Amino acid sequence: GTLLNVSVSDHDRSDSLVLSWDEPEGGAKGYLLALSSLESGTLLQNGSAGPNATSFWFHGLTPGTRYEIEVTATLACMDTTSQTITAQTSPSAVRNLSLSSGGSSASLRAAWAHGHGRRDGYRLALWHSDSQSLVRNVSLLPSASAFLFDGLLAGSEYALKVSTLAGSSQASTSIHQWTAPSIPTQLRLSPGSSTSLVASWAGAAGAAWLHLELRNLLTQKVSTTLSARRGLTSYTFQHLHPGTQYWLGLSATAGSHTVVGPNATAWTYPLSPGNVTLSNAEEQNSLQARWSIPGGQRDFYLVTLREGEDSVPTRNISVGGDNDHVTFHGLSPGQQYSVQVVVVAGPYRVSAHSTAAWTEPRAPSGVSLSSQGSPHSLLASWEEAMGEGYLLALSLAEHPVKNSSLLRGVTSFTYEGLHPGTLYTFEVSTVAGPYTSSPRCISNWTYPLPLEQLTLSNGGHSTSLQASWRAASSGSTGYTGTLWETKSQEQVRNVTVGNNWTNVTLESLVPGRQYTLEMAAVAGPYRSPVRSATDWTYPLAPAGVTLANTRRPMGLSAFWDKAAGDVDQFHLQLYSKSHAAQRNTSVGPNTHNFTFLGLSPGTQYFLKVTVLAGPYRSSSHFATEWTYPLSLANVSVQPGRKPQELHVSWVESGGGRDHLVQLSVAESLSIIRNVSVPRGVTQLDLEGLVPGSRYRVEIISQAGPHRISSQTAIGYTVPLPPRSLSASPVSTARALAVHWETAPGHRDGYLLSVLEEGSSALPRNLEAGKDSTNVTVPQLEPGTCYLVGIWAVAGPYRSLPENITSCTVPAAPTNLSLTNPGSSSELYTSWNKPPGRRDHYRITLYSLSTQSRIQVQTLSADALNCTWTHLEAGSNFAVQVTAVKGSLEASSINVTQWTYPLAPVNLTLGSPAASALVVSWAVVGRGAEGFVVDVGDTASGAPVGHTVLGGDARSHILRSLSPGTRYGVAVRATAGPFHASTPNLTHCTRECDALLA
Repeated sequence: GTLLNVSVSDHDRSDSLVLSWDEPEGGAKGYLLALSSLESGTLLQNGSAGPNATSFWFHGLTPGTRYEIEVTATLACMDTTSQTITAQTSPSAVRNLSLSSGGSSASLRAAWAHGHGRRDGYRLALWHSDSQSLVRNVSLLPSASAFLFDGLLAGSEYALKVSTLAGSSQASTSIHQWTAPSIPTQLRLSPGSSTSLVASWAGAAGAAWLHLELRNLLTQKVSTTLSARRGLTSYTFQHLHPGTQYWLGLSATAGSHTVVGPNATAWTYPLSPGNVTLSNAEEQNSLQARWSIPGGQRDFYLVTLREGEDSVPTRNISVGGDNDHVTFHGLSPGQQYSVQVVVVAGPYRVSAHSTAAWTEPRAPSGVSLSSQGSPHSLLASWEEAMGEGYLLALSLAEHPVKNSSLLRGVTSFTYEGLHPGTLYTFEVSTVAGPYTSSPRCISNWTYPLPLEQLTLSNGGHSTSLQASWRAASSGSTGYTGTLWETKSQEQVRNVTVGNNWTNVTLESLVPGRQYTLEMAAVAGPYRSPVRSATDWTYPLAPAGVTLANTRRPMGLSAFWDKAAGDVDQFHLQLYSKSHAAQRNTSVGPNTHNFTFLGLSPGTQYFLKVTVLAGPYRSSSHFATEWTYPLSLANVSVQPGRKPQELHVSWVESGGGRDHLVQLSVAESLSIIRNVSVPRGVTQLDLEGLVPGSRYRVEIISQAGPHRISSQTAIGYTVPLPPRSLSASPVSTARALAVHWETAPGHRDGYLLSVLEEGSSALPRNLEAGKDSTNVTVPQLEPGTCYLVGIWAVAGPYRSLPENITSCTVPAAPTNLSLTNPGSSSELYTSWNKPPGRRDHYRITLYSLSTQSRIQVQTLSADALNCTWTHLEAGSNFAVQVTAVKGSLEASSINVTQWTYPLAPVNLTLGSPAASALVVSWAVVGRGAEGFVVDVGDTASGAPVGHTVLGGDARSHILRSLSPGTRYGVAVRATAGPFHASTPNLTHCTRECDALLA
């Protein structure tokens, strides 16, 4: 056929195709065009063109889709020629293209929405804007809608071109974006001088621009701002204020991204002060430092005062940056000082020093002038004073004797070759630099010579001593002395006499005491070296000497009163006229009694007490006394043959005459019996006493004028047993209540013993008070019999026992259940075994339907279940289980259950009317609790009615039914949760009554 030379073009539109062809030779009557899907072959569009047409537009096409186009030309004589070509529409460019860093300095994320139509894939080209170099060229699947470019340069601009590919066609979209800048690190700001700061940093390659702001922190004003392109790593700020703190902030910028970087603070170096001086202030012991204020700023001045030649820091004072002086008060007199002024600005300091200055000295303190016991020398001493040295002067009656000059460090000076008993005056001043203090003055005497041959004697007197001596050769103006108690070193009195005295008598002294007299010669305010002598006053004999029996069989105690005065010791002499042996002993001065042991019983002794004081002694008169006889031993008190008797026995120890047995009630201590028995009798029965009582027995022996008692013995009469003992169970508690009546007499209490019958365990013991008549024994086993015994207790003795046997109430069964095994005539009962014992179980079944008890079973004590048979179908029953122990019972709770009902019988249906059915039935046995009539449409199977009837119902009329319809009817008998149903019976309702008529 004739070729049409068909060609296709999209004319830069993605939803259109333009066909062009050549007109065939001989022309054409028209053209038919058909456009189909290349994938499915489905015809999508067709069209026609006139005989002169050579092109045709297909609109509304899907971008990026391949199509098959057939062009048919109608020629003359109904002949045709066709040509088929394939073509593809251009793809749509992506929509909503975005390129974002998300705050990242090393990545950019591209995202887009798919354009309309189809595509074969995407091609992404990422360019670095500054270098114009291609960074990435990525091809993606047509379903991709995002891509992450990583490993990029921080703070750089990139251009992205996203091309949608479809066949040989593509559609592109471009976008530009910056990566976030990286923050420069290691920012440092340090002073270059007092007027410059040097800033440096690292890692600046990741930002297009760096912005620096320097702020004066004192004025809070911006001093300098700077913007620098990528690569700058340091900068020096000039023309700043000295001693001022500055703050430097750094930020990085790339495109629209700005990142605040680190900041730093630094101080410029401060300037040092000038003309530092230190001079005396108006106040005493004060110095004032002054200086010239330097230019610039500073935080404060630190002024340090240094002391001495070694310039040891002694004061630190901080003053404001605007001050130009400071005064130091309270300094040491006579001391050399210098000052250092330090200018402080932030961490930086500069300083300047002054020359030295002195404070005025003070005269030495603590000045003394002492003879040190010598009549020919004086020692001058003083306390160290601050300064360079001292000036000394000694004078006699205002006439100079000697002047001296000493360096600092010397604090004493001795003047030799002076006259005894002479008054001298001493002056001392302190020298410091150009200053000399006012002098300190003091006067003193040299010592006189001592007296000789001092003696002290009592002359046989107990209250006086006489002192005598030989007068001193020369230099004394009199004599002075002190009398001391030698032992206590307490001062007794002072003695002062003229220089012509050689003896003195000291009166009103303490007898038997040692005294020491110290005497010295006096010249001016001083005394000569002391001479001393010592002696005792004569002691006084002791008074009130007595000798007493100590109630020990072989002992006597001596007592005496100390007479006025002192003693060194007492000497005791004890003897008896009936024994040749004699006792001698010595005791200390503070002892006023002594006991002699190991003496013969019943013997008369004599005592003499002698006082010793130093070398002197004095004796008392004689005292006499007898020793005691021995008491009885092993006194024993035991119960007698009857509760009203006691048996007393003892062992004789020798000595004594008759014995007196005294009986008393222990609690009251009042004697109720006195029985005298001759020597040789060693036992006694006491009758007519109160049972269960506590008694005290004491036996008295006598020898000479003395009586002695034995040790007290305690005994009990046996108590009478309690009467009318009874024990009964306590209802549901696992306990027995025990009761009794009190017997005559006394008791301390009761002891009860509870023993389980047939058990080999130890009995359980309880105690009750003496006034108790009942006690409850808890925590026993239910349904168990116990043997209870009781005794009255008095001391260690018990009465005869009273015994009785009683049983506790059994425990009721628990977890009782009554279940239906699926039967209409049987029920099953079970329970848990209760604790304790029981004789058997009694199980009772009640009919709740007839309100009567119908069955009772008795089962063994180990039974746990039973089955009930031959029960009435469809009836409600209740069961109770009772544990029985003798005459005691404990019942469980009641539980109920139903037997299954029997299904109704003889079900019949009838239709008395077009919309009604009559249902009737019969029952077997007693029947059921109730009936349920269920009606359903037989054809559709849908339920129609559900009627609940009482247990007396035997028929029911179903109304409002559809005429001429077959229904299915079933009747269920119900009993509790159980039911039994008849088979389903069907029947038709009558036709409409009018039609039948």
